[in-house]
Amino acid sequence: MKLLLKQVVTAHKDSTEETVDIAVENGIIKDVGSALDFKADRVIDGKGRLVAFSGLFDMHVHFRDPGLTYKEDIITGAAAAKAGGFTAVACMPNTVPPVDSVDAVSYVKKRSVLTEIDVFPIACISKGMKGKELTDFKELKRAGAVAFSDDGRPVENAELMRKAIEQAKKAGVTIISHCEDLNIINGGIINKGEVSKALGVRGMDRASEDYITAREIALAMSMDAHVHIAHVSTVGSCNIIRAAKADGVKVTCETAPHYFTFTDEKLYSKDADYRMSPPLRTEEDRKAVERAVCDGTIDCIITDHAPHSKEEKADFYTAPNGVIGLETSLAATLTQLYHTGLLPLYKINELMSENPRKILGLEPVSLAKGSVADITVFDPDLEWTVSKDKLHSKSKNSVFKGEKLKGKVLYTISKGEVVFQYK
Repeated sequence: MKLLLKQVVTAHKDSTEETVDIAVENGIIKDVGSALDFKADRVIDGKGRLVAFSGLFDMHVHFRDPGLTYKEDIITGAAAAKAGGFTAVACMPNTVPPVDSVDAVSYVKKRSVLTEIDVFPIACISKGMKGKELTDFKELKRAGAVAFSDDGRPVENAELMRKAIEQAKKAGVTIISHCEDLNIINGGIINKGEVSKALGVRGMDRASEDYITAREIALAMSMDAHVHIAHVSTVGSCNIIRAAKADGVKVTCETAPHYFTFTDEKLYSKDADYRMSPPLRTEEDRKAVERAVCDGTIDCIITDHAPHSKEEKADFYTAPNGVIGLETSLAATLTQLYHTGLLPLYKINELMSENPRKILGLEPVSLAKGSVADITVFDPDLEWTVSKDKLHSKSKNSVFKGEKLKGKVLYTISKGEVVFQYK
């Protein structure tokens, strides 16, 4: 297929923007320039208004497949990803059974062929996610795993995590740490603070995240190895990571849009759709996360897309933690960071496309001639209200439900094919 993107806006690292044509043939960007003479089978006219990014990549999603497919599966999860502008995702391994074997990794890879986008498996750090014995990183990497994590729970034993980071360094793969100390959390269900006191529920002290973040950094530093910190949500973790980077520690990290958009005041509603792990925290934390995204302390924006059924989320006190986010991530980021003047477009492209691929050691994707044609096209000024009924995920537990956002994905192009079009 020959595709021409006509008069689309692209963002450069010097903060300038340029309106160009992008010619695509056989899944590859054939040319980029002004008023290209290219006979295409299909033309998408940006009219100097639509923005083109290299295809978005979310390195932290939960597609619940295998074993929990009543919540989500690889096909429906990918449909949500495409609607959100993502041409690639990486799936966390806390499925049933967990992705701790070659067969499990192979299952994810085989299912991903049906999705039209890249779905990369992340394998478990420990067998069965039990925190007792490490998986075989080299074997699982050969099978197709792009990183290792027990996300959903921490690796509680520090020595086992030290060995994991050491093994990951030898295998040339990334360790992703879920930084929560379960003893400190002690059954808490929302952030520990004024809201938890007012509601009379047990809170999750931010020290649980800060402590494990510091532990992982100390372990990585001791071996001159890399570690990636998942879903940063506290002022303490931001400060710890910033200081570690200044000292040359090989640490990278991520956060999700809800952490720089909302606070735990959302929980006054006793709506479990606002419960996730780590939880929404205070305005101080929200501002700290926002600052860390803007100053480069936080390397990438992910969703931690975590579907749960309506029945599971019905009871505020007993509901599982987690929210979906693939279809709102870019819009929420544009609304909160671009339209407020905090970040330019090129930086958002880095956070949501370039940096996740670098962290996982994957081939880069760009809008340059010769690159694979993974492209996200969006209208940065289109305002829309998030309706749960219009989301593509099986589950509807969106923290952005009912919110008015500014910026909408119109086309998702994967390997030169239009795999999503907003109607």
